[in-house]
Amino acid sequence: MERTVKLRVRVDYSTYSALKEVEKEYREVLEDAINYGLSNKTTSFTRIKAGVYKTEREKHKDLPSHYIYTACEDASERLDSFEKLKKRGRSYTEKPSVRRVTIHLDDHLWKFNLDRISISTKRSRVFISPTFPKIFWRYYNKGWRIASEARFRLMKGNVVEFFIVFKKDVKPYEPKGFIPVDLNENSVSVLVDGKPMLLETNTKRITLGYEYRRKAITTGKPTKDREVRRKLKRLRERDKKVDIRRKLAKLIVIEAFESMSAIVLEDLPRRTPEHMIKDVKDKQLRLRIYRAAFSSMKNAIIEKAREFGVPVVLVNPSYTSTVCPIHGAKIVYQLDGGDAPRVGVCEKGKEKWHRDVVALYNLAKRAGDVSPVPLGSKESHDPPIRWLRAKSLHSIMNEHKMIEMKV
Repeated sequence: MERTVKLRVRVDYSTYSALKEVEKEYREVLEDAINYGLSNKTTSFTRIKAGVYKTEREKHKDLPSHYIYTACEDASERLDSFEKLKKRGRSYTEKPSVRRVTIHLDDHLWKFNLDRISISTKRSRVFISPTFPKIFWRYYNKGWRIASEARFRLMKGNVVEFFIVFKKDVKPYEPKGFIPVDLNENSVSVLVDGKPMLLETNTKRITLGYEYRRKAITTGKPTKDREVRRKLKRLRERDKKVDIRRKLAKLIVIEAFESMSAIVLEDLPRRTPEHMIKDVKDKQLRLRIYRAAFSSMKNAIIEKAREFGVPVVLVNPSYTSTVCPIHGAKIVYQLDGGDAPRVGVCEKGKEKWHRDVVALYNLAKRAGDVSPVPLGSKESHDPPIRWLRAKSLHSIMNEHKMIEMKV
């Protein structure tokens, strides 16, 4: 398990110039390594290094040799990522383009202590003295070790961004149960200890509110206008949604970690919003679905789960909300005047199901949970008036734990 902490340090001109020289030559080696990998149809670090090392060593005699190693590793990672995007039809260039360079370091190129960090350059070592943020001390004082590899990149104004990698050995995690999570446009539903819960995200209100403001700002004015750009930048729609995703992910993962459970998520297909809006004619609904960012919410949960070592099970999302988990029969939803009816009836058993809740039971079932689905209690299958009362995310986070929604 590993985490990365970013440090931002302003250095003097001589230090910045020495690092700038390294960046220039590192970029050249990186581009040559990428071209070699493309021409030889390989993404292997070993083959790329064997093919370019001798040539690059002659071209860059003053550059420490380990920069050539790390540049080859960087090229291998970029080529591998490019090939995956190409297979998905998401690559828009003929080869990986090197726009921003982050220099990779191994244990020969940098040394760390709490007073200063030293980095090898063409002529000697340079030293930077960062101010460590709280998150650094959180990892440093809680059993995490600093890895041998690191990265840095140069910013404007003689600023260096340095990335320290923390690693931690974790014990094998043996889940005792499952916590299925169903992602929706305006909420996230979770099944904890057999109790369904609905966490309200207010994504719909945020999306529409900011869209109305955006139209009011840009109507009759060019988007390149300085004042218009300034007002658009202050809307911060993305920042608010990212904040919601991170809080939800933390809430769900901590609940799973404390109960020693695995998280069950839908294995959403590529370009999920595009598939969902294909047959939707309502412009407002298309906008809401497209900006709901289902994959981003899923990825936020997966990333946080990796931090805690919680396993994530991805299952087939097909028909999770339209099939009864007990009888396997179709659930018929009654029209309620909304875009998507929420309450339906099983054709065989005639019990009522809520769309978000039936998805939770089906997800758990597909993950291998053999616990019986409650059938005898009428209350367990009533509409959300009794047991799926939405509770705002803000109030839940203030209580530091997930609790059952009650009327």
